[in-house]
Amino acid sequence: MELNEKTLKRKDLYAGKVLHFHVDKVELINGRTSTRECVDHPGGVSVAVLTEKNEMLFVRQFRYPYKEVVLEAPAGKLEMGEDPLEAVKREQREETGTIGRDYVNLGKLYPSPGYTNEVIYLYACRAQAFGETDFDEDEFLEVEKIPMEKAVRMVMDGEIPDSKTQVLVLKAARLLQDGKI
Repeated sequence: MELNEKTLKRKDLYAGKVLHFHVDKVELINGRTSTRECVDHPGGVSVAVLTEKNEMLFVRQFRYPYKEVVLEAPAGKLEMGEDPLEAVKREQREETGTIGRDYVNLGKLYPSPGYTNEVIYLYACRAQAFGETDFDEDEFLEVEKIPMEKAVRMVMDGEIPDSKTQVLVLKAARLLQDGKI
């Protein structure tokens, strides 16, 4: 069965610094039409940084849309045309002060496919060197090390609500279990 929808008309509503909003009229597979509200996003990267003691590095930061401090894996936005692996290395260094080794590509994540085209590229690595963080001027983070067993428990107990971080914790734990990192 053909499941693709055909875009008939696009109406751009807003073009911001990061996000762009548009409403499209689409033709469904049954010939009827419908409306799709979309948010275009440049995409992002996130990384599970593991220490030699099998701790994972996290950052705590205030996330305005939720009005709370959220525990997350280091992450950031892709710049136009930027290679995801290079972006993850940049974000890792800026947010945790670490340089990694043995990077493993853990695939991509669609965080909210119902309304945005954002793609987050996921990686895991071992921390090779520890240095100074280099936060963006509007970025305020605390770095925290959590043993992998505890991080998995926190995901399973609902203490880590961020989707990219949940996926990274569980995938990195599996890599450790299988001896692949």
